[in-house]
Amino acid sequence: MTTLPTLPMLQPRRGKPPRHFTDLDPAERADAVKQLGQPAFRAKQLATHYYDHLTVDADDMTDLPAAARDSLVGELFPPLLTKVTQLSADDGATVKTLWNLIDHAKVESVLMKYPDRATLCVTSQAGCGMACPFCATGQMGLTRNLSAGEIIEQVRLAARQARDGELGGDPVRLSNVVFMGMGEPLANYAAVITAVRALTSPPPEGFGLSARHVTVSTVGLVTGIDRLASEGIPVTLALSLHAPDDELRDELVPINARWKVDEALDAARRYFDATGRRVSIEYALIRDINDHAHRAELLAKKLNARGDGWVHINPIPLNPTPGSKWTASDPKVEQEFVRILRMHGIPTTIRDTRGSDIDGACGQLAIKER
Repeated sequence: MTTLPTLPMLQPRRGKPPRHFTDLDPAERADAVKQLGQPAFRAKQLATHYYDHLTVDADDMTDLPAAARDSLVGELFPPLLTKVTQLSADDGATVKTLWNLIDHAKVESVLMKYPDRATLCVTSQAGCGMACPFCATGQMGLTRNLSAGEIIEQVRLAARQARDGELGGDPVRLSNVVFMGMGEPLANYAAVITAVRALTSPPPEGFGLSARHVTVSTVGLVTGIDRLASEGIPVTLALSLHAPDDELRDELVPINARWKVDEALDAARRYFDATGRRVSIEYALIRDINDHAHRAELLAKKLNARGDGWVHINPIPLNPTPGSKWTASDPKVEQEFVRILRMHGIPTTIRDTRGSDIDGACGQLAIKER
């Protein structure tokens, strides 16, 4: 009996997940299966099972030699996420899942069903190091970055759940992924861009999502925005601005001490110029803090100074977080803020706050189970 070699890079280490099939590029996958005594073309078969069939079950892989299935799956698809709890809202159409990682760090993701599709709010870090005071995740601090495999596994499991009709009602296709879960995506750039490539590559090398249906959010890491613009993958960029003036944004978004409002907006405009993709400006409306009419005027002025047709604003009624001193704007104030922006010709759409009753909406993700 032949003893199959062990792949050292696939062994788990404390605080770091084991290397997973999805962490590898196609050439590395071919090398990995050859090290396990199989021909290189098996890598493409494995990719088809993972990205197209959404399975890592050896019993499903009937096109592989029976004697090799368990070793291939065991070495190349180590378990990365274990479901701890799942909460649902909106008659089962919004589901928040708490995942346990291999080192017992915990993260959350949120899956939302719409009439003919589903959207996943995916997590890229356990916790967040950006420390925005109105965001529950930001108050957790950063535990660690997720690997590309841990990010991509959230997508596979969500796609399978949507496909299998587990969101209440008929099955739907996972068509949209937004990097708006826990963490600052551009602070975990290498893993996030690997995940983005997996999302947008056609099967069998990826899930085959349209780049326009993938959104990468950032609080304004300018070097990361410019790097993303150079990748040639025209995903949607969402800039979490929350204030148009440096004095207030220094308080609301601490990274503003490094890159000021104008620098972040200039980078966002460069992203549009490079990709042709309209940038989304995220703006959490906080009562008596950033919802003043003069701030709406200033925001409109700064955006229009950088040209027409390059930006869209998503005001977000602040979602409640435990112990927070801040709350959502009065609806009349919110309406006036939106009116001013639209009066200046800026497309503006108030963000849906689905999942707020299960702490699954924007800014609410925080791990309560230890």
